[in-house]
Amino acid sequence: MQYALLAYSPPEDTDRAKRPIPAALADLLDRPNVTGWARLHADESATTLRNTDGRTLLTDGPFIDSKEYLAGLILIEADSLDGALAIAEELLQETRAGTAIEVRPLLAGRFRGA
Repeated sequence: MQYALLAYSPPEDTDRAKRPIPAALADLLDRPNVTGWARLHADESATTLRNTDGRTLLTDGPFIDSKEYLAGLILIEADSLDGALAIAEELLQETRAGTAIEVRPLLAGRFRGA
């Protein structure tokens, strides 16, 4: 089964685009059970579209006001939720303090890397 690992990070002062991925984390992302991943720019770069009674409302910024923001997503293959949680925990150990990873099963989709 495929799972999405949604990585949330606290706000930061540094430019994420210039910060390299730590070697240990890069090694984990290269494993065969990781089928895709993407880092996202900071939340200030987001634009949100909402369907409001058939009209489109366009808003600068992320869709929620939060102390954490969606920093990236990782697609994995795992036999069960327990297996997905084990992979997520291993990845979490290589992230910055304050990072959270949400694990969600995928219904359907397609991912094409950059």
